[in-house]
Amino acid sequence: MMRIIQEKIFRASILTISGIGSQRLRQLIAYFGSAAQALEAPAGAFSELAHLVWVKEFLQHRAELDLGAFQERLQRKGISLVMPGESEYPCLLAECPDAPPVLFYKGVLQAQQEGIAVVGARKASPYGKAAASFLAGGIAGEGYAVVSGLARGIDTAAHRGALEAGGITWAFMAGGLDTIYPYENTKLADSIMEKGALLSEYPPGIPPEPGQFPARNRLISGSSRGVIVVEAAEKSGALITADCALEQGREVYAVPGPIFSKLSRGTHQLLRMGAKVTEDMKDVLSELAPFTPENRLSEVLACREGTTRVRSKGMRQTESKWAEILGCLSDIPLHIDRLAVLCPLPAQGIALGLLELQLAGEILQLPGQHYVLQR
Repeated sequence: MMRIIQEKIFRASILTISGIGSQRLRQLIAYFGSAAQALEAPAGAFSELAHLVWVKEFLQHRAELDLGAFQERLQRKGISLVMPGESEYPCLLAECPDAPPVLFYKGVLQAQQEGIAVVGARKASPYGKAAASFLAGGIAGEGYAVVSGLARGIDTAAHRGALEAGGITWAFMAGGLDTIYPYENTKLADSIMEKGALLSEYPPGIPPEPGQFPARNRLISGSSRGVIVVEAAEKSGALITADCALEQGREVYAVPGPIFSKLSRGTHQLLRMGAKVTEDMKDVLSELAPFTPENRLSEVLACREGTTRVRSKGMRQTESKWAEILGCLSDIPLHIDRLAVLCPLPAQGIALGLLELQLAGEILQLPGQHYVLQR
């Protein structure tokens, strides 16, 4: 457990170095096997990466990181960390190849919680706000987390609709969690954190810059089984979220609007492109395949199709260390109870091995405590 906590702190602290975001952190982890090894490796170990400017920045500043002070800072601000392989990490997001190696969050994350996103225009109409609130309430009532971005308009209505239904809602932020944007939604953010969470891939101190919102949108769609666009102009950021959803193999839904409204142009464009017409929660549920580990495996493989994994020395060492577990797994989902029967290792060893193999990218955890090889 201590090793996991330390790895999360290492990952999060690396993100405080200028020029290093989630993508570059993933590169370091893929090359060295863990953030801890990247921080401890001698400069000579970076010879193959020395031509990258950001690597030079990393080598120059990694010794300046004060991990203890950084951890205390997170605790003071009430910010927690979660990384892929932990059950609280958004399970659908963990399946995507560009999933952040660590997420910052405030509030409560439920294990293996799935989401459905509701997004749309900031300058929403009363009709759009009412539709977003209505749909969010239905989503929450079905046990899904309502996922959105805490923006004005549709996002705000969606979060409130989920809360009024007594459900869970997640708000992905485009900056550090120590800055609520927009400020007027501070009380709403507090309400969200009672049962749900604010999440970000950015450490505290990073302001919500315009270029970070499209990157944030991929987290909204990646955490969701589907994305519902309620109102959107022709160049709305909600359409970026819809594009991300399609790239990630998610369903896209659109709520029809008045033909005279500019806010209907984006949603009607999506409908012409094949988005599902959405008037109530039944329209959403009818398009979602019944959930089984086998269905989830198909989604995972589709999401990861065409991606290339870098096999590091650290990964090969992990394979050798946990050969007993790998020998029991295949591309067919195996429940952890069955694994405990087949594997000669004690339960504690199996739990540790499963986590390390997930971190190394060798296996994948599916909901319901099923595991498959990821090769």
